[in-house]
Amino acid sequence: MCKMIISAGRNEIFDFALPMGMGLVDMSINLTKFLCENRQSLPSEIIFVGSAGLYKEGEILKIYESRSAVNYEISALYGLSYSPINYEIIARDSTDVSYETITNSSNFITTDKKSALKFFERGYFLENMEFFAVLKVAQKFEIPAYGIFCATNFCDSNAHADFLKNHAAAKENLTKYLKTKALI
Repeated sequence: MCKMIISAGRNEIFDFALPMGMGLVDMSINLTKFLCENRQSLPSEIIFVGSAGLYKEGEILKIYESRSAVNYEISALYGLSYSPINYEIIARDSTDVSYETITNSSNFITTDKKSALKFFERGYFLENMEFFAVLKVAQKFEIPAYGIFCATNFCDSNAHADFLKNHAAAKENLTKYLKTKALI
């Protein structure tokens, strides 16, 4: 099988992408199930497309690519929790970009600007709910993977309203970008 383009689904449906589930858990279950069922013809690469929120810098409706993700929760930012599992998948060879865009994934969207700035200080650039799960499953199956995101909002008190306002344009920008990269 050649490259496989996936998305979360629900409101991020594309003609060219296979929807795999919203959030860390559904994405993990559905992508694993799909790859197990198609073990004889695994993709050469997985490309995840979706929307993202910016922590501090960047431009709304701009496209960002990432090969690195973390699953770092707000409670850990404030020393209220810890995790015994490895919560980082950091690309060591990111020759396609001038610096590595690290994506943080959680089942919750950051709406507190102070927390968003703390995430940014840790080196995390943007937030997408599913991407860590995509990379973790791809790593298990030894399939290269990366994400292509269109920023819809900053992670602040207006995050949801801005997401809703910009989501349709973000989907259009993602489609145009994939066409210019000859991925679709």
